[in-house]
Amino acid sequence: MPNAQALLDWYDRHRRTLPWRAMPGEAMDPYRVWLSEIMLQQTTVAAVIPYFHRFLDRFPTVDTLASAESEQVMQAWAGLGYYARARNLHACAQAVVAQGGFPRALEALRELPGIGPYTSSAIGAIAFGLPTVPVDGNVERVTSRLFAIQTPLPASKPDIAIAAARLGEDPAAQARPSDFAQALFDLGATLCTPTNPACAICPWRDDCAARQQGIAAELPRKTPKAARPLRHGVHFCLIDDSGAVLLRRRPPSGLYGGMSELPGTPWLTDRWTPDAAFAHAPMQADWRDMGEVRHVLTHFELHLRVQMARVVRITAEGTLCARADLAGAALPSVMRKCLKRALDESGMILD
Repeated sequence: MPNAQALLDWYDRHRRTLPWRAMPGEAMDPYRVWLSEIMLQQTTVAAVIPYFHRFLDRFPTVDTLASAESEQVMQAWAGLGYYARARNLHACAQAVVAQGGFPRALEALRELPGIGPYTSSAIGAIAFGLPTVPVDGNVERVTSRLFAIQTPLPASKPDIAIAAARLGEDPAAQARPSDFAQALFDLGATLCTPTNPACAICPWRDDCAARQQGIAAELPRKTPKAARPLRHGVHFCLIDDSGAVLLRRRPPSGLYGGMSELPGTPWLTDRWTPDAAFAHAPMQADWRDMGEVRHVLTHFELHLRVQMARVVRITAEGTLCARADLAGAALPSVMRKCLKRALDESGMILD
């Protein structure tokens, strides 16, 4: 069994400096830990860091986040993707404030909006020192290699969870559960990487079954993913004489719930015919085809045609967003792509 103290000694020398981590000897801030864990779902550390700083500048405490308007939260989140996280984040902040702070028990953490088994374990271990091992993608990779678990993911998840829990039973891990969890994260992120793992300098190299068998780089194995289905749509960028753009609010639930978008068609598996697509145009105008935007989501791929028109005055239902305010609008990244395509092609470069 790998020695937890060896990993902790390595971590004490090589730990990453991250904005949500406390310095050695300082107490962890549960708000920062929770916020980082929600942001890091399906998103890389490098992508999250600038968003984390901007979000904290705007909402420095859970109380300020709880009291914010939902539109403000979605604006601050825009660009991070997976927007249900932002809605749950806001609801969770309100629940935490209502009960006087973050609960310190795993079961109570799991009852909060947007917090599942992994996130509750991460908050519990890192923020409150609970003796649990959160299993993210890094820990899955480290554990599958240590124990040479060759069953492909996701079928191997139960075995990996059991093996990771065994790592946390070491007395050294029990004495420092917060550092041990973060040490596992750092090991996977910096040495036990998906390709070309740095086995020669790993503190657990002598205990790694996959290294001994020469298959470390092959693990964890994964079941091949099915091809993403394709959906098609058409969106309309309508601009008035002042340069304002017509935006509409998406329904509060569902994909991109509550965010702004360019008016357009539903997203369907078949391509839209011109007559059917223009029935969804916000106004009759001299529409110009600006080309296609492609955007990959987790479960499907989008191919969107972008139409643009200039009119003297916009009378269609929606919100007029001034040119200077577009950068701060709560637009998902796919809509920013559509807007950029329309404005760039027309010579109105989007900042």
